[in-house]
Amino acid sequence: MKSLSSRIALLATLGVAVTLLAAAATPSYKVLNTYKVGGEGGWDYLTADPNTHNVFISRGNHVMVINGDTGQPVGDIPGTDGIHGIALADSLNKGFTSNGRSNDVTVFDLKSLKETGKVKLEGAQNPDAILYDPATKRVFTFNGRTSNATAIDATNDTVIGNITLDGKPETAASDGKGMVFVNIEDKSEIQQIDARNNKVVNTWSIKPCEEPSGLAMDQKNRRLFAGCHNKIMAVVNADNGKVVATPAIGAGVDANGWDPERKLAFSSNGDGTLTIVHQDGGDQYSVAQDLKTEPRARTMTVDTKNHRVYLVTADFQAPPPQAEAPAGAPAGQPAQRPRPTMVPGSFRVIVVGSE
Repeated sequence: MKSLSSRIALLATLGVAVTLLAAAATPSYKVLNTYKVGGEGGWDYLTADPNTHNVFISRGNHVMVINGDTGQPVGDIPGTDGIHGIALADSLNKGFTSNGRSNDVTVFDLKSLKETGKVKLEGAQNPDAILYDPATKRVFTFNGRTSNATAIDATNDTVIGNITLDGKPETAASDGKGMVFVNIEDKSEIQQIDARNNKVVNTWSIKPCEEPSGLAMDQKNRRLFAGCHNKIMAVVNADNGKVVATPAIGAGVDANGWDPERKLAFSSNGDGTLTIVHQDGGDQYSVAQDLKTEPRARTMTVDTKNHRVYLVTADFQAPPPQAEAPAGAPAGQPAQRPRPTMVPGSFRVIVVGSE
């Protein structure tokens, strides 16, 4: 009979072997293509539709829609003033955008890409992230300036009500069963929302994560992936809020994604890297790859059917010298440094895949 120490050593060896086999089975990703799509406007969130392989890209006051397989333009949705995000409800043939400057939501037809309505938000300012929850057929906007969320009935485009949150909300994810989770950036928390009853049911600290930004979910295994600005991905148990793993990621994360078939979590980082994390088994997660992309490519979306990741970036001119403080400003007030200007026509989509 083997000693206890021998059994422990054998189990440890088997665990390492399983991890190595899982890592070996993970496909190697690379930049497959770069679509030079140009166009006007900055950008924020982008969303892939796995059913059509269209990619919806926010561009300041309009939505650029391209074919993710070819990079060719499919359409453009105007009138989205200060747009941040795009949510898709395929079963309803509808799309929704969160318009931060006009404090409303644009509703559009997924086939024609034509606007079909506007939903005005009351008691909410600067809608940022937006999410469609299929279990309740409700759209949720997460409003940065008023620290709340707005629930909208997606079947008739009417506001149901606002939900008070604990701080500044960032990205959200749905479990597909009526629960919605949202990062609270300034508190290093995740809040769980009962989407049917429009109320917060849990608030969890996810420290050591700091300033969580992106959020994605493995619905099957009920794990959340929060991108944290102290260069870790917090893997969180969606039933009790416990942080179960903290794999390292690049700097300047803004978005996270999940590919359920390949058991891969993604973190797009402003330092020009895409961190790819593999679920090895249970609550074991390891970094499979740190892929070099391009600087500022910190937002992304995952097409879960073709297993491609789409990121966006552009070139920027060097900012002009720091301006002097305005006349009459308090003594010691620092001067404002002008923001860099995007080089015209340089906006592009980076396509990452394994084939």
